[in-house]
Amino acid sequence: MSSPKRAAKAIAKSAAGMARKTARRPATARAPDKPKVAVVDGASADAARLAAVLERGIVDGKLDLVAVEALQRLIAAACRVYTARVEAGEPIMPVPKNSISATDVMVTASGLLRAADLAVFELGMWQSWTGR
Repeated sequence: MSSPKRAAKAIAKSAAGMARKTARRPATARAPDKPKVAVVDGASADAARLAAVLERGIVDGKLDLVAVEALQRLIAAACRVYTARVEAGEPIMPVPKNSISATDVMVTASGLLRAADLAVFELGMWQSWTGR
């Protein structure tokens, strides 16, 4: 560009073209799907209630609603039940797609690996051997 006026004109023209293109496109962004919880009596209802209480605690900044030991037992039990169901042939994901952030996944996965004294390398090797 030979002058600042010309550069400003080109930028404005580019922005206007982009605005036209964007205006013609249908909106593709959507909120993540809300998990569908079939609430029934028993453990499923208890789990749904506990999940709601914990989520509300996060929003309210009350992170100590559940003692560390109880949280550890809860996560361990959830891991065991999930593993048993997957090994029994049930093709389920541990959480609904897009229901938690990448940070949530990374922090939890790192903690689980540390708790089992495993390294990411070992996880990669296991995944290549089992195809999971």
